Amino acid sequence: MVKQFFITCSGADKDIIYSCSNGEQNKYAGIGATVFFTALLAWIASAYALYTVFDNVYLATFFGFIWGVLIFNLDRFIVSTIRKRERFGQELLQATPRIVLAMIIAIVISKPLEIKIFQKEIDAVLLKEKNEMAMANKKQVADYYKGDLDKNKAETKDLKDAIAKKEKEVSDLYSTYITEAEGTKGTMKMGKGPVYEEKRQKHDAALKELDTLRKNNLAKIAAKEKEAATLQAGLDKKVKDTQPVIDGFDGLMARINALNKLPFLPSLFIMLLFLAIETSPIIAKLLSPKGEYDFKLEDTETALKTSLEQNNYQRTLLKNTDAGIYDDVYAEIRSDRELYNYKKKKAIELLEMQADSFSEKQKSAML
Repeated sequence: MVKQFFITCSGADKDIIYSCSNGEQNKYAGIGATVFFTALLAWIASAYALYTVFDNVYLATFFGFIWGVLIFNLDRFIVSTIRKRERFGQELLQATPRIVLAMIIAIVISKPLEIKIFQKEIDAVLLKEKNEMAMANKKQVADYYKGDLDKNKAETKDLKDAIAKKEKEVSDLYSTYITEAEGTKGTMKMGKGPVYEEKRQKHDAALKELDTLRKNNLAKIAAKEKEAATLQAGLDKKVKDTQPVIDGFDGLMARINALNKLPFLPSLFIMLLFLAIETSPIIAKLLSPKGEYDFKLEDTETALKTSLEQNNYQRTLLKNTDAGIYDDVYAEIRSDRELYNYKKKKAIELLEMQADSFSEKQKSAML
């Protein structure tokens, strides 16, 4: 039962292979087993690759199965269409396009399994890339809000500087009228004279201006600080909203790129392994000597080809013979005077009818 299944997988003609020896059947069962297990690996590999895309086991399994069936059909077709020739060079030339196709299939199959085998190393590379992307994203968002934040900070600083400047002015005026009263500066006369009163009035006026300025600027500073908090909240929200995109940077293409950043040699060995598996049916077919099955298949194909050539030759002879007979028949009819006179009579009648009809139309037009 298993042997029959693998022979079916090899694409061999059942009527011919079952008439061959047991050894010949075993050879094609081995080729069919290789085709089957290659398709099975293709199913597993593609299912894992699709799982990284859809994140759904059932969808990945279903479409992976479709891919496995496709690979099975391709391999079966490749193996079954290779014919044994008299010279190895002819066989190799015939198999070259199929080997190239097998190499492409091997690369496609091996890549998802490489991703699974080196999953931990790929995760480490992706983690590093995600961290770099997160830092770059924060910087980009910060740069986007930088203008507004810097403007807000500068305006807040200007308001605070204006208060500090006014406070210094008031402090200086206070020192001026105090030192005037003490007689240490100004008129150098102790007591509260006219100069003292003048300086005191300037101080009091500046103090009122300071109170007004402080009241207005503190209200503006509170508004600016609230605006700054809003901008910072917007910045944080932008970073938070974009973080899931970075966290989701875990798809098939990202993993393939991460795999390419790992050392090349281990990946190469795995690809060569699958290349050997994928091309093994073809190589086995090329290296195996021309066997009983090949002779019988060649005999069947040659017999069919000969029969077709005979049928085509007979059809050509029939067509040429039939054409010659009709040429002779029509040549004899052409020389028959009785048929000639009959056709002449009918032609004269037709011309007379045309002349009468034309005459009647001309008379009607003249009336």
